[in-house]
Amino acid sequence: MKLLVLGGTEFVGRAVVEAALGRGWDVTVFNRGLHTPVPGTRSLVGDRTASGGLAALAEGEWDAVVDTWSGAPRAVHEAARLLRGRARRFVYVSSCSVYAYAPPAGYAEDAAVVEGAEPDAEKTDYARDKRGGELAAIGAFGAEASVLVRAGLIIGPYENVGRLPWWLTRIARGGPVLAPGPHELPLQYIDVRDLAEWTVGAVERELSGPYNLMSPQNHASMGELLESCVRATGGSAELRWVEPQVILDAGIEPWTQLPMWVPPDSEMHDSVYAADVSRAVATGLDCRPVGETVADTWRWLGAIGGTAPQRPDRTSKGLDPEVEAKVLARLDQDA
Repeated sequence: MKLLVLGGTEFVGRAVVEAALGRGWDVTVFNRGLHTPVPGTRSLVGDRTASGGLAALAEGEWDAVVDTWSGAPRAVHEAARLLRGRARRFVYVSSCSVYAYAPPAGYAEDAAVVEGAEPDAEKTDYARDKRGGELAAIGAFGAEASVLVRAGLIIGPYENVGRLPWWLTRIARGGPVLAPGPHELPLQYIDVRDLAEWTVGAVERELSGPYNLMSPQNHASMGELLESCVRATGGSAELRWVEPQVILDAGIEPWTQLPMWVPPDSEMHDSVYAADVSRAVATGLDCRPVGETVADTWRWLGAIGGTAPQRPDRTSKGLDPEVEAKVLARLDQDA
């Protein structure tokens, strides 16, 4: 197989490259050249947001293209149009955010979606831009030659968004840790390597259409995630489980200040942690245990000096230590 990855040096793109190389594929990456490409790839340099920035892609043929773009859909539109006729399949890594908010628990790929941003529009919001990217892929390659990977929460080695790395770093610091409850709160996510393996498998199987790509419901819980962090870091952290209403009353923002946590029985919880993934499972999705994801991410953090990279277009994650200490102290007073 000959694969072209638009990007291919960070997080999701890098994982796709490594999965394809692991199968012996011929892999080309196209990016701005700001990061060292994965060894074994052919590298083309260009800035897809600049005039003439796709010149390096003017020639060449591939079995498939994988695009992880999350900005204005113009970049997807122009790349897909340029590559139409020279690649057999276009895989766009989208997001479950494209579903109209808030989708009901158990929503499948036929749930209502947002209106996509126009191909020539400036950057709008994440959901509309991702849906616009989907439409750009379909518009150039057709529905039968397009794969829309509607990923949920993505974690694992090389994460540059700051969710799991923040929890690992916080727990490694030790002491009492505000653990957002309930302990059995179900999570639904995807290890970036499992996403990558399914994606290259989708190319081999010549799949098409949209797929919700995250672990099956109840694959792991908040308790299992944080307890795995304690084991991986080997520190002296003490998880102090705090009721959701106490957290909300303290003005702490779910998802951002406490990464990966949203209150149970909320619209947001159902939208990010209650998708139907049976279509992906039936086509080869296999999700590793949460402990393996956590341990491997901790080893990667150690190998790079303990500080994870951070995408400049994403907000910083994590809870201020003073806020955490105040909430825990208040609980001790009330005990």
